[in-house]
Amino acid sequence: MIQKARPTNRAQKLITRQVNMAVLAPPTTVEYLNWSDQPIGFDRADHPPQVPRPGHSALVIPAQIAGYDIPRVFVDGGSSINLIFANTLMKMHISLSNLAPTETRFHGITPEKPNYPLGKIALDVQFGSAENFRKEKIEFEVMDWPSQYHAILGRPAYARFMAVPHYAYLLWRMPGPKGPITIRGSFTLSDKCDKDFNKISESFGMQAKFEAAKFTTNHDA
Repeated sequence: MIQKARPTNRAQKLITRQVNMAVLAPPTTVEYLNWSDQPIGFDRADHPPQVPRPGHSALVIPAQIAGYDIPRVFVDGGSSINLIFANTLMKMHISLSNLAPTETRFHGITPEKPNYPLGKIALDVQFGSAENFRKEKIEFEVMDWPSQYHAILGRPAYARFMAVPHYAYLLWRMPGPKGPITIRGSFTLSDKCDKDFNKISESFGMQAKFEAAKFTTNHDA
């Protein structure tokens, strides 16, 4: 007959001590993030008049960045960084000499090689109205790259604003001082950005062919 072995006195004392320590230990204190006390949700009142091809349109919203109205900000929950483009900063009269060094490298724009930002910069990003608004300091990596967008907000911005997207309704909602703040995207603007992206892609294709031709053409012939 197989019987369960009895613990030795020493082992029993150790177990008792561990149980007592667990009972006497203070409960873990949760450090709640700012704005985590305000629930964010969506319902039918948010439903737009029409939702063409739900989920196919990019969430592109307006924002105030460093005091400027920036109409094309792409909200990208798949990005681990925030991006702003050199051309956008120049239009905002922000010198590229103000950039701080960065060690960030990432893939995505050109899959065959890593992308190297010019530097990074922290800018105030604001959403909402004068009656109910949020402003947060957001760090951007700066790319010297043509884009259909002016800036891209990734997961770090989601977390800072505690924002929640709705990709079917094209909404971005976040807690605010006087209740939730809702920022609306536009299906028309999203389609316009897609068309601009196709034009940019075509120009990149022509540039790639030109670069390839430089190496394959026999200039000595």
